[in-house]
Amino acid sequence: MNPRLVAINGSLKGSTFSLTEDQVSIGRESASSVPLSHNSVSRRHCLIKRNDNEFVICDLDSFNGTFVNGVPVKEQTLVHADQIKIGSIALLFLTGEGEDPSSGSLVQLDNSSLVAHSTTQMRPETFLHETELLQSPEHERVARDLGALCKIGSRINLLRHTKELQHEILNSIFEVVPVNRGAILLSQGDDEFSSLYGRDREDENKPIHISRTVVDKVRTEGVALLSNDIRTSETLSTAESLIAAQINSLMCAPLILFEKIVGVIYLDTSDPTVRFDEGHLQLLAGIAGIAAVALENARQMEWLEGENTRLRSTLAIEHNMVGESPAMGEIYRFIERVAPTNSAVLICGESGTGKELAAHAIHVNSPRAIKPFVVINCAALAETLLESELFGHERGAFTGAIAQKKGKLEVAHGGTVFLDEIGELAPHLQSRLLRFLQDHKIERLGSTRSIELDVRVVAATNRNLDEAIAKGIFRADLYHRLNVMKVTMPPVRERRPDIPLLASYFVAKYSNLCKRTVNGISSAARALLQSYEWPGNVRELENAIERAIVLGSADVIEPDDLPERILESANSGKVPMAKYYEAIKQAKRELILNALEQAKGNYTEAANALGVHPNNLHRLIRTLDLKTAIGDYPSRAEKAGGRIL
Repeated sequence: MNPRLVAINGSLKGSTFSLTEDQVSIGRESASSVPLSHNSVSRRHCLIKRNDNEFVICDLDSFNGTFVNGVPVKEQTLVHADQIKIGSIALLFLTGEGEDPSSGSLVQLDNSSLVAHSTTQMRPETFLHETELLQSPEHERVARDLGALCKIGSRINLLRHTKELQHEILNSIFEVVPVNRGAILLSQGDDEFSSLYGRDREDENKPIHISRTVVDKVRTEGVALLSNDIRTSETLSTAESLIAAQINSLMCAPLILFEKIVGVIYLDTSDPTVRFDEGHLQLLAGIAGIAAVALENARQMEWLEGENTRLRSTLAIEHNMVGESPAMGEIYRFIERVAPTNSAVLICGESGTGKELAAHAIHVNSPRAIKPFVVINCAALAETLLESELFGHERGAFTGAIAQKKGKLEVAHGGTVFLDEIGELAPHLQSRLLRFLQDHKIERLGSTRSIELDVRVVAATNRNLDEAIAKGIFRADLYHRLNVMKVTMPPVRERRPDIPLLASYFVAKYSNLCKRTVNGISSAARALLQSYEWPGNVRELENAIERAIVLGSADVIEPDDLPERILESANSGKVPMAKYYEAIKQAKRELILNALEQAKGNYTEAANALGVHPNNLHRLIRTLDLKTAIGDYPSRAEKAGGRIL
């Protein structure tokens, strides 16, 4: 084991830091085990603690937080290849050894030349095509067949997608076997096929009829099958599809991989002059042996590409939820338990607590992850529009219905539908939704045809549904249908340890979006964030951080960059702190006003006198609401007929 950190950006890019000590400190201090001299890094930023072969990273209340794989953490166990972001510096945590000689006999390369006049050299494309060793009639066919196998093997190694491979394999077979039609069937489960591809030698668009009798026999018994007497065969004479297509001869060979049949190759001909022999069957079996590996690898590659695309899409959604508090731990465990099921879920909680993120987490961790996740806000539309949005409508169902439209429930077939603000649903729609939850069937507006759907329902509300039921606003039977699995998202005031993580996450997000370098949050501002009650929960916290980044002027968020309500909300024990920051804000106002007065309203000169960039001065004026106060100072630009502010 060789634990180490590798810098992957910045001036230290490529530098390696060994983690051999039990405790490794990282920070701007020169005494740190891993010194990172960048103003985005706190003096004592974080620690990596070692316990045997386990490494735990701990943030030391740094200004801008510690991120692991893009998510802010307070304390987390590291695993091989984790990416750690400390300020603007990105580090890669590695534990694997370097390249060591593999076990076995030692191999050495000898530079001496052994090429002589008697050495025979052939290019791969000429293998077995023009051999002089196999010219006797009994060997000509063997040479041709071996050449065909070599050619097919070299061709399919250049292809990586299933359809291309199937096309190339059948083309190669048509070159050496006198057949009219061919097909490749790839298995999925015991009875289904995940892929069926067929070709007619004369007409590529002509459908290929395949006998299930033949295919089933080859799949179940694992043997290659050849028949030249379809009409007289006891096994195949009852196959109506073969008789109808006037098939005279056929061959079918299994595609076997790791002693498992993954599909078949099927060939047939209607030419009465063609009779297959054992040599043809052996050639087909050889081709099937080569093709099985290539086809399965292609299927796995396509699956991995699809899975990679899905995972990238999932990761792009703001990392879902951020938090390590016990309250959020309960949420994560709930999601882990209910996600694999198909049961309805009811998510309760105040506005802004992340109910939609929890619903999405349930979806992406379920077997339905590759299917649609459809969001419907039940409070956003009028009753008539919402009914059409949910269930769809037929053309002419109402005025303005000029075409058929699928409803959101139908669009979500196979996936998950998230009904936000379910407590606002009108009584008529409650009845229709209850009917759908009972039989999973809908009827579009203006239609009498039922459509059966496979949809998981996750609903959310910030209302007390028990009170709504008591008042007759919400149906009790619908509530019981939705309330199979229930979870309540905790408000921010009940997960205060997560506030620094959330704040750091939003600082990183909006400093990037706003193209402004912000290195973190001062300890005083962080204390105010943690003392505030956050009635708007995570949404309010996000807005406060975004405002501070847009209107702030320093590279660290200070208390006076935060909204007034956060400063004014300080309780009686913190009134002196609030007064202190108000005094600082007033001093800034007076400094700016004095500088503008001395510069006679010239913003560039005033900025130079204050030692700030003119853009920062404009930002300070907006933040401190000084536009009205400086109206008495006409600038040179104003005198010239223009305005700066």
